[in-house]
Amino acid sequence: VDLIASVVAAPGPPTPAKRKPTKKTKKAVVFFEVEILDAKTKDKLCFLDKVGKVLPSFSLHWYPARQSIRLDPKGKSLKDEDVLQHLPVGTTATFYFRDLGAQISWVTVFLTEYAGPLLIYLMFYFRVPFIYAPKYDFTTSKHWVVHLACMCHSFHYVKRLLETLFVHRFSHGTMPLRNIFKNCTYYWGFAAWMAYYINHPLYTPPIYGEQQIRLALTVFLFCQIGNFSIHIALRNLRPPGSKTRKIPYPTKNPFTWIFLLVSCPNYTYELGSWLGFTLMTQCLPVAFFTLVGFIQMTVWAKGKHRSYLKEFRDYPTLRSPILPFIL
Repeated sequence: VDLIASVVAAPGPPTPAKRKPTKKTKKAVVFFEVEILDAKTKDKLCFLDKVGKVLPSFSLHWYPARQSIRLDPKGKSLKDEDVLQHLPVGTTATFYFRDLGAQISWVTVFLTEYAGPLLIYLMFYFRVPFIYAPKYDFTTSKHWVVHLACMCHSFHYVKRLLETLFVHRFSHGTMPLRNIFKNCTYYWGFAAWMAYYINHPLYTPPIYGEQQIRLALTVFLFCQIGNFSIHIALRNLRPPGSKTRKIPYPTKNPFTWIFLLVSCPNYTYELGSWLGFTLMTQCLPVAFFTLVGFIQMTVWAKGKHRSYLKEFRDYPTLRSPILPFIL
């Protein structure tokens, strides 16, 4: 009986105590003290206390698009999405302000740049008065390549205008207002120079005649389609309203396969288009315009290529900026 009693009375295994639900520990919020100095004079412009992760927008007598905030007076501008905790600054940070000057939207700039050459070229093509001798006013050229060149030139700039309105997605909303005068001088001036000679009453057609013109037209149209295909591929990389950057890769469109070898194939196709137009018209001003454009596009392509290599560690090393295996 005593044995049975001891067994019954023996305490069983202790029941585990119910743990009280622990509260999630909140991460301490880090606040920054931000001092804004003038990039030129180093004068103190303002002081911001208890700034969170992102530098807030503030007014220094200029609208936001005109303001540039930098870590170094001569450095690059910080992006709107930059996080203070990821920047090489302490809890007390010093930034530098620079006035970028009056700004204008990229869409407005592109529309102005491209509408000018389209209209200017047509003025020479239709022989408006005061351009050539009075006896040639409102006459048409006897060479059919002149009419073909006008159609190709107009097609190129109409395409650019439509792409500006419906295809391109810009990472930056504005650019300095002074650039529009420089860009328009370049585009409008070259358009007038080319149009004057191509539509001149004494213009002579290419030396190899119809064969040269047809080959040039094939090159021009091929590169125009390729350029448009690249713009569509680049557009699809960036969702509407975002500034995300991705590595561009070839798609099912064969015109995009050049991405295997080139970082900026839109410039490659652009160069091919103007080479075709030069061959079609056999006009020295067109050749000079092509050369100047190639030099400028090479500078842009090299800059974008360096940016890709710096931003993406897995960026394809086989690619060249603008010309496969060459440049």
